[in-house]
Amino acid sequence: MVIVMRSGASKKEVGAVLARVEELGYRAHLSQGVERTIIGVIGDERPLEPAQWETLEGVENVVRILKPYKLASREFHPDDTVITLNGINIGGSDVVVMAGPCSVESSEQITDIAHAVKAAGATVLRGGAFKPRSSPYSFQGMGEPGLVLLREAADATGLLMVTEVMAPAEVPLVSQYADILQIGTRNMQNYPLLHAVGDSHRPVLLKRGMSSTIEELLMAAEYILSHGNYRVMVCERGIRTFETFTRNTLDINAVPALKSLTHLPVIVDPSHATGKRDLVDATSRAAVAAGADGLIIEVHDHPERALSDGAQSLTPDQFAQVMGKLHRIAAAVDRRISVAETVTA
Repeated sequence: MVIVMRSGASKKEVGAVLARVEELGYRAHLSQGVERTIIGVIGDERPLEPAQWETLEGVENVVRILKPYKLASREFHPDDTVITLNGINIGGSDVVVMAGPCSVESSEQITDIAHAVKAAGATVLRGGAFKPRSSPYSFQGMGEPGLVLLREAADATGLLMVTEVMAPAEVPLVSQYADILQIGTRNMQNYPLLHAVGDSHRPVLLKRGMSSTIEELLMAAEYILSHGNYRVMVCERGIRTFETFTRNTLDINAVPALKSLTHLPVIVDPSHATGKRDLVDATSRAAVAAGADGLIIEVHDHPERALSDGAQSLTPDQFAQVMGKLHRIAAAVDRRISVAETVTA
């Protein structure tokens, strides 16, 4: 249920509604826009009648949210959520680019790539320290030493850092190093993990399950939001279809669909969506044109020697060329590519 306050409602009137919500045993979420203040009633709202709220001073109307995902819905929060980290806005008019290798392999590798993607205009360094792989014999990541190297490379370049967390028990450890916790496609419906990252109150990048619907993705986001952690991004990373030419099929429809359904920032992963580096350029541009708030792109200095996902990784030079095109696409749709501050010694 959403309680819409009248334009110009006083702090006293808003406070009285908030107090009434809590008095009845519900949680209240306050969303203050430019013209309207909206109060979300969190909990089982079925016993509540809209009429009992409409008589309160300052209340304009009451709307029941019919969608199963309440906190993630546009009805609950009409304005776009903007997540601000170290001066970088994720959402709003900016388009953020996250880039780096699939896996951290060495100090030299991650440091060199961090400097390269920073020079090209990325603002977030991505890299895996814990890697869920289809085969148990594939490289599984460096673990905590990889987190240390990621943090050092990010700090040396002034980049934010995003990395995957795979289990609830790992959340405190990964939170010590990462600015953004990534939930991978295989863990989108790992509910204990969703609860854990919700409790962490760290920003979360939630990837769509490879065979999941848009509603299932938003319901997974709802688990995190239900803990009061509202800094959540949802990521379209390609879904499984009958097509075998590409690794997955980029659901470009999901970008405008998600933008219409949710206020959360929408990120696109063209690397995993295609599995082919020569398709990353075009799909990145398509994602920005469709309204994506950010991209997460794999970059490796020597893709042919990468321990994971080399076939879909761009070289630093290729990444720089893609970034040049993205600036023009963003400008054409009245957006801009977010730029990180220069780090001085």
